[in-house]
Amino acid sequence: MSTRYPFTAVVGMDDLRLALLLNAVSPAVGGVLVRGEKGTAKSTAVRALAELLPAVPVVAGCRFSCDPAAPDPGCPDGPHEAGPGAERPARMVELPVGASEDRLVGSLDIEKALAEGVKAFEPGLLADAHRGILYVDEVNLLSDHLIDHLLDAAAMGSSYVEREGVSVRHAARFLLVGTMNPEEGELRPQLLDRFGLTVEVAASREPEQRVEVVRRRLAFEDDPAAFAARWTGEESALRERIVAARALLPQVVLGDAVLLQIAATCAAFEVDGMRADIVMARTATALAAWAGRTEVTSEDVRQAALLALPHRRRRSPFDAPGLDEDKLDETLERFKGEDPDPDPEPDGPGDGGPDGGGPGDGGGGPDGGGVPPQGDGPAPEDVPVPEDVPAPEEAPVRERAPAPQQAGSGSGERAAVKAAEPFRTRVLSVPGLGEGAAGRRSRARTEHGRTTGSTRPRGALTKLHLAATVQAAAPHQKARGRTGPGLVVRRDDLRQATREGREGNLVLFAVDASGSMAARQRMSAVKGAVLSLLLDAYQRRDKVGLVTFRGRDAEVALPPTSSVDAAAARLEQLPTGGRTPLSAGLLKAHDVLRVERLRDPSRRPLLVVVTDGRATGGRAAGDPVALAARAARLHAAEGTASVVVDCETGPVRLGLAGQLARELGGTAVTLDELRADSIAGLVRDVQAGHAAQASRRAA
Repeated sequence: MSTRYPFTAVVGMDDLRLALLLNAVSPAVGGVLVRGEKGTAKSTAVRALAELLPAVPVVAGCRFSCDPAAPDPGCPDGPHEAGPGAERPARMVELPVGASEDRLVGSLDIEKALAEGVKAFEPGLLADAHRGILYVDEVNLLSDHLIDHLLDAAAMGSSYVEREGVSVRHAARFLLVGTMNPEEGELRPQLLDRFGLTVEVAASREPEQRVEVVRRRLAFEDDPAAFAARWTGEESALRERIVAARALLPQVVLGDAVLLQIAATCAAFEVDGMRADIVMARTATALAAWAGRTEVTSEDVRQAALLALPHRRRRSPFDAPGLDEDKLDETLERFKGEDPDPDPEPDGPGDGGPDGGGPGDGGGGPDGGGVPPQGDGPAPEDVPVPEDVPAPEEAPVRERAPAPQQAGSGSGERAAVKAAEPFRTRVLSVPGLGEGAAGRRSRARTEHGRTTGSTRPRGALTKLHLAATVQAAAPHQKARGRTGPGLVVRRDDLRQATREGREGNLVLFAVDASGSMAARQRMSAVKGAVLSLLLDAYQRRDKVGLVTFRGRDAEVALPPTSSVDAAAARLEQLPTGGRTPLSAGLLKAHDVLRVERLRDPSRRPLLVVVTDGRATGGRAAGDPVALAARAARLHAAEGTASVVVDCETGPVRLGLAGQLARELGGTAVTLDELRADSIAGLVRDVQAGHAAQASRRAA
């Protein structure tokens, strides 16, 4: 077994270590989501936590880790009798991003279930993680159907596998820990809410701290066993402190005044539902137990809010998570020590009350980072935090990329303008039936959705088409010697259900940023429209890319990515000015799509060209209009679905965007028609355009 990097040897990242330790003290807190840039030791810290957790008592031989003191009456390996059982180390189970549904929830042998009436169940990762840690690296890249199973298990504490009337249930209570790089895409709000706490991590900008990180990592790689041995004492002390805090946790008092502060804080930040209040209460209680106190203080509530609320506050998908600490302090001060009567005096002084607690109640609380100071518990020197490592600075807000500079943009360049208010757009979809990653845009053959037919299974049967299976087996019953009421089913009779759902697409934006688009009000409206389409792509689980063209050339402002907020940031910084190299923009888009077809051939593209249709220059010699038409026909020849958003305004219109759409084999829509509450049938227009294109190719 490989040696893991010691938890106490992790340099800095005090908030991350604190959040993980609070979950070790009280698993009811609900797990941790770790957000941060690549290379910040997110995974190292999470994997090291498993070594600190106390051993787990289990029923001997049970594949589902039943507690011998209270065995699960519905355990598939049961029933179990209460007894002493055995102990095993706490598990940390990793869920790979590319895992199958059967690997996550377990697999049921449908053939045996139908032919022999036997429930042959092979447990999955949810069963392995029961009473341990379920770790998902790059959780934001998980497929939707796997996320749905995680949501169900996290909500109910159990996993159900049901197929054609055959069902198996087992307990699945685990500490959910996920790591993600926000640049690669955000999480669905439903899954965000399932994580009890969230932590932002970033590499330290202090040279001394970075030196210490490198020194320890190199020492670990040279001799992992010797390096781990150096930290044995600190690891043992921290493990003992976790056990002590767990024992103290039931004695911690959560007073009414503190509960009022929690409720007021959640209301002030307009979080949805009541889960935030419950998580804050559990976190504050765990903070007090970790500090060796039996009373929750206002400072515990403050730290709990900083960990539990940033990912739950009401926000736009493009807003970075965070919390206004001044507003938090104001709310806590306003409700400090108040008596929670029906008509509280919000501006009254308050005397703290017997349950209120406060910063001056002795013992103190955490100061926003690191391990909180203790009251009557273990001495602070027992805390395994390296003394020679300075406290990390507050995680900096990720800077947005600077505006791209293009050659030949000329002196007519204008500064970036702010996007207009986004709106709900019409659904733009790719015609036909695809087989791409699950999403919510275009029709596709998927593992989930409505059943449209059946086929012979190529590998393991996952979705049985019962009627087709019975129909295939029925003619052979006499030859197979059937005598009883049961149906004799063979492997060749089984039929896999084919289903139709929705897929996510690659939406590539080609945005005209030339001088003809540079009027301030006009470009603001254009950016608002593109931002609206980006919001739609975020909700439909698409990948997005951004190509811009102006001056003499075009460039890829953002390669295809799942991070829609990164595209929004690049759009916001986009300047305008210069000539209109429309052909260069279309050719650059063609190059991007060609590469993406090689990387992900199953994901179908949708090209959205945002322009007024004018073509006035570029590096290539020749008629700009003819060059643009030729570039457009390249996309049409490859069957790329496309939409031209016509940005031309004014009483006299040239209709150039419509001509471009015809060359692309797509359709043109104005900014007004892009709105969901305007002209009906936009999707039909898109599909009709591609149907006409297919007819021309056939002719």
